[in-house]
Amino acid sequence: MGAQQSTFAASKPDVDVLIVGAGISGIGMAAHMKMLSPDRSFTIVERRAQIGGTWDLFRYPGVRSDSDMHTLGFVFEPWKHEKSIADGPSILEYLNRIADERDIRRHIRFDSKVLSADFDNASAHWVVTLEGPDGQRSRVTAGWLYLGSGYYDYDKPYEAEFTGREEFKGQILHPQFWPEDLDYSGKQIVVIGSGATAVTIVPSMAGRAAHVTMLQRTPTWYATRPAKDAIANFLRKWLPEETAYKITRFKNVKLQNLFFKRARTKPDKVASFLTKRIKALLGDKYDEKAFTPPYKPWDQRLCLVPDGDLFEAIKAGKASVVTDQIERFDATGIQLKSGRHLDADIIVTATGLKMVMAGKIAISVDGVPVDFADRYYYKGAMFSNVPNLAAVFGYLNASWTLRADINARYICDVLNTMKARGADVAVPRLEKGRELDEDNIYDFSSGYITRARHLLPKSASDMRWRLNQDYVRDVAWMREDPIDDGVLQFGHASQAALSDTHIEAAE
Repeated sequence: MGAQQSTFAASKPDVDVLIVGAGISGIGMAAHMKMLSPDRSFTIVERRAQIGGTWDLFRYPGVRSDSDMHTLGFVFEPWKHEKSIADGPSILEYLNRIADERDIRRHIRFDSKVLSADFDNASAHWVVTLEGPDGQRSRVTAGWLYLGSGYYDYDKPYEAEFTGREEFKGQILHPQFWPEDLDYSGKQIVVIGSGATAVTIVPSMAGRAAHVTMLQRTPTWYATRPAKDAIANFLRKWLPEETAYKITRFKNVKLQNLFFKRARTKPDKVASFLTKRIKALLGDKYDEKAFTPPYKPWDQRLCLVPDGDLFEAIKAGKASVVTDQIERFDATGIQLKSGRHLDADIIVTATGLKMVMAGKIAISVDGVPVDFADRYYYKGAMFSNVPNLAAVFGYLNASWTLRADINARYICDVLNTMKARGADVAVPRLEKGRELDEDNIYDFSSGYITRARHLLPKSASDMRWRLNQDYVRDVAWMREDPIDDGVLQFGHASQAALSDTHIEAAE
């Protein structure tokens, strides 16, 4: 690193803040910087050719939000559509409109994949290596690195192993890579999985397919609600758009928080409530085996069924749910361990996502790799002893954007504090040898979390050193707790190793 240190030590970075990803997290951070830190320059680097992130990648039938748009929408930008449970194209329109109206698009470098980022201590710059679509590499320096790259692998989804897969004569699809020209009219479809993706695909395909079967190994807890929020739409008729949005957002946050906590404290009552609702919707089509999970509500993320569309498809005979285990694939479908055979023309493997940390970017400090599994979260935004770096990992029990909004505002406050103090560096200092009371905030049995737990940063019981899972508490605490809290250390570029947090203190 010696040569790099001498090259950058006396220079300004190419950009003050480099934002990775032009999805919800990245666009949200850019908008917050425009409002709260307008004197700082920023660039968004996006590996895809357009805005959207998750919502640009996923193109399967019916792709939609599983959170209402009054909480998946940003705190600063009202959701104006009638449907609060929005489809993918509507969410893309929302993000693109924000990017254009707030003059963000010109700051985006598309088709730019981040390969590595090394914090050069001598200059207090991140040295970031990018790769273009032609494989050509370039380098950019930044004072701050803000990771809005999401939490799953864009290149490779989780694929469960199925014996005989190569024998199947039809099509096998994964929702993450849906073909644009797929014609499934009159086809027999089997969707493997029972999570949010499967629950969306099944009723969406049922209208054109001959029949759609959702094949699940384990049942899921489902909650139903109207796709349109009647209260929100009523308020919009009588109040200014922003006021109506704030009231609806407050209502939904409180109700979600209350329901989650009730599920944790009185799981049997919540289970009974959810079951009664499904029974009422399905009537004589209700199958106890298919809709009685072996775990408590919110031990895994609750699946939303807007307008009960899945249950309507089942009642109409266009869809069905089979609870069984797969023995093998064969030429014409799936052989189950019970002895039953499911005929299929198309098999959709909605078996989940593969989680990654930091968008698979090789993060290092002075050439020393950062293993996030050895770091603690700091205020859900930064990481112990890693300078000038922030990331977004959304709530497991609520909307992703709620956390993205909190983190963006917080980092803008940190940037402003650094400017006021003349500091180049901000690092959450955790002294070597200090013991923290570790707390498992990933207390969910969902497969994608269980498979990736060894990659994820640690959390402690101390609010400063955790990714807390209570938005109502977090949003108040993050605003009340001082930026200069004695843990976040401010300093200047120096020759000392920041990975050990030996920095020159800023006056």
